[in-house]
Amino acid sequence: MPRLMLTDELWSKLKAILLEDRVYNKLEHRQTLEGILYRLRVGCPWRDLPECFGLWNTIYRRFLLWSRKGILMRLFKTLAK
Repeated sequence: MPRLMLTDELWSKLKAILLEDRVYNKLEHRQTLEGILYRLRVGCPWRDLPECFGLWNTIYRRFLLWSRKGILMRLFKTLAK
């Protein structure tokens, strides 16, 4: 299993941002964000994401949606603090 980045404390802060942006409170969103961070960190193609993060296509679609809505920028700014 790949190394994960989000602690429970950090995830609670990021989850609050997702809820503010009207993203449903789903359990898989934490793994989706971990998958996005993994892909950005490693630089692998979307299709090569490890299965533990979920379906690559779902992660990619959420990446596009969250990017277009500016959600990822807010999340990354929170991660940078």
